[in-house]
Amino acid sequence: MEAALIIFALMVLFAFLGLGAYATVKVVQATKRGVDRTITQARRTVEDTTLRAKSFGQVGVAGALAQLRLDLRTSMRSTQQALHDGVRVDASLRESIALFERLSAHGHELDDELKRLEQDPDRQRIADSLPDLRERTAKITQASESLRWAARDRARRFAEDDLSTLSAQIEVESDALRDWSRESVDHLAAAAAEWDAVQARAQASGDAQGNAEGNAQGQSSGQSSAAGGWGAEQQQPALNPAAPAPQYPWQKTRRPESTT
Repeated sequence: MEAALIIFALMVLFAFLGLGAYATVKVVQATKRGVDRTITQARRTVEDTTLRAKSFGQVGVAGALAQLRLDLRTSMRSTQQALHDGVRVDASLRESIALFERLSAHGHELDDELKRLEQDPDRQRIADSLPDLRERTAKITQASESLRWAARDRARRFAEDDLSTLSAQIEVESDALRDWSRESVDHLAAAAAEWDAVQARAQASGDAQGNAEGNAQGQSSGQSSAAGGWGAEQQQPALNPAAPAPQYPWQKTRRPESTT
């Protein structure tokens, strides 16, 4: 028995230790993801700022490459944000996200190529390839913007349709709320008609009861008259004796009559 209790206690202890280790690993992973996300965002911000500074501060091939990279990254990031925000309320955008992921592969490939060309010392060769690089960048950014604006137009159309439906429902409800006067008059008329009917029934019942009581009293009077012919004569009630004269304090006391 003691051995079983010890084994059970050890199993419970190991279970708690396992849960604690699992929770610790999850917390560490979540923290690591948060740190990586923060570092990635900070690196992206620094790189975008650097590219913006190069595109404005430098001329020639270096400034052109920086501007191409900046345009590409800005367009792709905006489209990604718009699609991921829209898919929360519109599941049909999942297909658009799949297309954008395929487009992102080409975008990352072009961005890496532009980044390598920034370190290439052969400026003349880079200048010769700039038209092709601009064309590839334009194709990717145009496709990205097409997806982004289509998603935004779809969301705006859904919002307008929902607003139109909501406005129509509110108009119907408003008309129903404004129709209170006719409804109240109808209700009062019905209540008055019901009250008149109740009063008529009560009056008819009272008249019938009064007729029945009158017939009963007539029968009783006839019976009393018939009984008076053979019975003793009814005694009339005597008149009330006269009240004694009031006594006032200025009157003299009445003397008793003398017997002598």
